[in-house]
Amino acid sequence: MLPTLSALPLRWADPSAVFAAGPANEQHAYWLDAGPDATTGWSWMGVGDPETDPSVVQAVVLGAPHRCAPEPWGPFHGGWIGWMGYDRASGRAGAAYEEDSAAPEELWLRATRFVAVDHARKRLWAVAPPDEVDAFAARVTSWSAAATPSVPAAAPHRARARVSAQEYAHQIEQCRDAIREGDAYQLCLTTRFDVPASAPFDAHAVHLRLRTSSPSHHGGLIRSDGVALISASPERFLQVSDGVVHTRPIKGTRPRGADAAQDAASAAELQASAKERAENVMIVDLMRNDLSRVCEPASVAVDQLLAVETYPAVHQLVSTVEGRLLPEVTVGDLLAATFPAGSMSGAPKRSAMTILHRLEQGPRGVFAGCFGWVGSDGAADLAMVIRSVVVHAGGAYVGAGGGITWGSDAAAEVAEVALKARAPLAALGAQLPTEW
Repeated sequence: MLPTLSALPLRWADPSAVFAAGPANEQHAYWLDAGPDATTGWSWMGVGDPETDPSVVQAVVLGAPHRCAPEPWGPFHGGWIGWMGYDRASGRAGAAYEEDSAAPEELWLRATRFVAVDHARKRLWAVAPPDEVDAFAARVTSWSAAATPSVPAAAPHRARARVSAQEYAHQIEQCRDAIREGDAYQLCLTTRFDVPASAPFDAHAVHLRLRTSSPSHHGGLIRSDGVALISASPERFLQVSDGVVHTRPIKGTRPRGADAAQDAASAAELQASAKERAENVMIVDLMRNDLSRVCEPASVAVDQLLAVETYPAVHQLVSTVEGRLLPEVTVGDLLAATFPAGSMSGAPKRSAMTILHRLEQGPRGVFAGCFGWVGSDGAADLAMVIRSVVVHAGGAYVGAGGGITWGSDAAAEVAEVALKARAPLAALGAQLPTEW
């Protein structure tokens, strides 16, 4: 059992300064980051203890409404922060399973002392067990006095593609063959770019660079035992509060324009694209089906369909599906029904994952999984591992991909992969390989 927590309010300070002066210096650290200029939402940072038994996270009951009044220090009241990788779920779904040795497929840190950052009210909270909260608040206050860290320049590195752009285009045609044969009607085809390094990457520095170039409401850094996930994810996978679950699949991407007119035209073209709209609706239907397995009958509904959201580098087409969970549903139950997300697999899910495993020529690892927090009280907020970097002992990797339908154009899909991989690679000091 995790301890009951209490909190003390503190004066505002730059979250990047607080993290740099405190958790950044520890072996097991996390920063779920709403972004450098966030004016809404929450960030969470602290030092965690590795969870030796991930089954305790899977056993947390999500379906029961909260019996406690909301806390002023945000929706996360202590629990676990971590990730789950794609490949183990691939095995659960009946597809072939291949483990990635670069980083653990599942990693959770127990979070019982942390800083809650309220961006809307510009306030920090020191959260800890009641008998420790005063001392922890004094410690956070000392971190808050630190200067905002500068963003260090990245040393140049070479990225190595798992497959060439030409081979990826050939894989797209194989996806279209599978769709023509009726084995799938949408496939999320991905690939990987590896960045070898003779010395370990500084995960904190990589995160500072990525959050500067690609701020996102679900960014983050989770580091433990020499491995780290750094993310600028724009896609919330699962949010659970008071027994209600929301998922926000993203399918459809366009680059930002060079000026206001081009930018508006790019967003409008995305909104009107028959291919992108069809792809998004396919995944919405898949997520409705997934949630229906663990939600009360007739409670699953589409709250938002085909909305364009804008980020520093891209426009995205986003929808929202919600449902009321059955009372005894656990984290493990919800993930068994929904994970990996349809936006990262395709439909029908089991057939899609089997086809993709055959085509992709290697494991996805942490990429295409999910990360975030699970509260011991039955709340949760998990984002997709996309627009992300995984740092490991031999260097780092970046995964990227896109949804393939019968209407896909190979050249456009190759360009979309390059667009998605460019910023995470740049945070490592690497460029796309020449053939990309």
